[in-house]
Amino acid sequence: MLNRFQLPTDVVFLIVLWRLRMKLSLRDLAEILLLRGLVFSHEAIRDWEAKLALLLTDALRQRRKGKAGRSWYVDETYIKVAGQWQYLYRAIDRDGNLVDIYLSETRDQEAAEALFRSAVAVTGTTPDKVTTDKHASYPPALDEVFCDDLEHRTSKY
Repeated sequence: MLNRFQLPTDVVFLIVLWRLRMKLSLRDLAEILLLRGLVFSHEAIRDWEAKLALLLTDALRQRRKGKAGRSWYVDETYIKVAGQWQYLYRAIDRDGNLVDIYLSETRDQEAAEALFRSAVAVTGTTPDKVTTDKHASYPPALDEVFCDDLEHRTSKY
């Protein structure tokens, strides 16, 4: 059985990227590698993922710098994360590209402001137009982060 020291780092990154990007299970990925002559347990892949996922996340965020459009659509949904219900805020641009996400325990102005600040920091882009649902926390958050320099539209869809 091979261990992680016998593989180049870029191959390990590629394996973790496959897991995250293609939503493969740990056991499916171990089976795919076995078909290619590499014998790894799913526990080894899980260890690699734990160590490298943050590095991959940072690298992917750097690639988004300056590539977001000027028209953003922002929404939030309620999801269960590690057994606790949380709000997942998401901003996408007109072309459907991810601008940024933010996880919060509350659905309030502070969380919306944190999303907008993070999105600007990650992309280096300030939007001209933002479309949100009709939640009351968005207008004051937009005014606080962007002043009155943008068009705010609402849509329940």
